[in-house]
Amino acid sequence: MFKGTLPFRKMNGFGNDFAVFDARASAIKLSPESTRRLADRKGAVGCDQVIIIEPSARGDAFMRVLNADGSEVAACGNATRCVAGLLARELGRPDVVVETAAGVLPSRNNPDGTVTVDMGEPRFDWSKIPLARPFADTRRIDFAVATLGGVLEGPSVVNVGNPHCIFWVDRVEDYDLAEIGPRVENDPLFPERVNVSLAEVLSHTAVRLRVWERGSGLTHACGTAACAVGAAAARRGLTGRSVAVTLPGGTLAIEWREADGRILMTGPWTLDYEGVFELGEPAPAI
Repeated sequence: MFKGTLPFRKMNGFGNDFAVFDARASAIKLSPESTRRLADRKGAVGCDQVIIIEPSARGDAFMRVLNADGSEVAACGNATRCVAGLLARELGRPDVVVETAAGVLPSRNNPDGTVTVDMGEPRFDWSKIPLARPFADTRRIDFAVATLGGVLEGPSVVNVGNPHCIFWVDRVEDYDLAEIGPRVENDPLFPERVNVSLAEVLSHTAVRLRVWERGSGLTHACGTAACAVGAAAARRGLTGRSVAVTLPGGTLAIEWREADGRILMTGPWTLDYEGVFELGEPAPAI
């Protein structure tokens, strides 16, 4: 177990916030307990995810993603933009490659300060999302959840580095996602748990979105959810392949490229401050 202090950067992508540690020179392994304490918004730094940057043989760096509950997940789109922004500044070039457990993600830092990440191809097969039983068509599956706002049913499911369950609604405000989210996240249909989204189609090019992230809860933004919604909406004929996805924290530009089936996500990133995390002690924000 580590002792002493670890420097970190507090970063965010539209309010989806991260504590980012650089472990390229010296390995870092945070316990689930340390991760939960660091992510606690009441007595510590507070964040949706903890990110550890590690050496990579396939890219400029490997990005490890730990949820606020201490669990590890394969991908995080907003964190990828943050890490890509840091690497570009460090390396002095716009094009960088971030390796994750979900795959290698080429990224470009744009002149306007945004970052475009190639998030790869979405997976629609039930076994690759994964689901606990077969479904012939994952554009709409036979699954429902009762809520105070009415029954939510027939969601789309897709994996974009993480599994996503998307309910299409008339108004995202009509439902209590904080109550619905954990029930769907932990339903037996989803053996690896699932991110839960409420999506409201505004036009052929625009969608509003609220997200419950597995292991983290309600979030201001979720990059992989925006990508999942962009692909799922186009697949159901609700939008085109290029769509603006607006979350509580801001709007991401999503393109599901027809030529090769890969999803491009574009949005900003922010470095909030730098601090230190004292293992065994509360982590002060500096």
